[in-house]
Amino acid sequence: MAEPARQISERHIDVIDARPAFTQEEADALNARFEGVDTLTMLKTVFAEGLAGNVAVVSSFGTESAVLLDLVARADRTVPVIFVDTLKMFAETLNYRDTLITRLGFTDSRTVAPLPDVIAKKDETGLRWSYDPDGCCEIRKVEPMKRAKDGLDAWISGRKAFQSVTRQNLPRFEVEDGRLKLNPLGDWTKADLEAYFAERDLPRHPLEAQGYLSIGCEPCTSKVLPGEDPRAGRWRGWDKVECGIHTPVSPIPGASDDADDPANMPVF
Repeated sequence: MAEPARQISERHIDVIDARPAFTQEEADALNARFEGVDTLTMLKTVFAEGLAGNVAVVSSFGTESAVLLDLVARADRTVPVIFVDTLKMFAETLNYRDTLITRLGFTDSRTVAPLPDVIAKKDETGLRWSYDPDGCCEIRKVEPMKRAKDGLDAWISGRKAFQSVTRQNLPRFEVEDGRLKLNPLGDWTKADLEAYFAERDLPRHPLEAQGYLSIGCEPCTSKVLPGEDPRAGRWRGWDKVECGIHTPVSPIPGASDDADDPANMPVF
């Protein structure tokens, strides 16, 4: 006997789930859960419970990077470490990267670089930094970072509120482009960092003693003078304070049940 035809009401419509991996509400909940919890305990819990999904730590291997990397390594040495080599880095930074990776015992170190064909087309002379620093950062750092984050649900940043007025009031958890972004050191002070360096006997970046307090690409990094903002030596003389990896974050609304919401529209 033939199976009776399905009723129209039983038909299922395929939909594209375009909702972000994380919502601002979830980030807010994590901020509330870990309020007052020390950084190392927070990281251990996040990794052990899989609260951030597929996560990696992004490091510039600058003057303060060793603190975050040491904390992550103590929590879980298998967490990937991503470094963007713009091909304009100080040799000292590349050596420092190798030193820290070995010292801290990370098992998954990744380096991403700009695409050769893009450099050939957009910075053939290698001097774009001198007349268009934003464009230079875009092709040498921002685009490679986007590729490095493909497949990640979350990433860990070393930003700290005291570094610059543009980084004040950093939450521990925020959402950026649907990914969870962790700022474990957001509320740490310079004194906190110095105390941790001493307690853990961490190696310092070799250029720090020369007055380089925030280190990026060699052509766009200068020494910081007494009393200046720690990031004053980056892109000196330009109206520029960030490379573009860190962007302003707007709250992302939760998933909607509204049939007119683009996140719930049918495939066909």
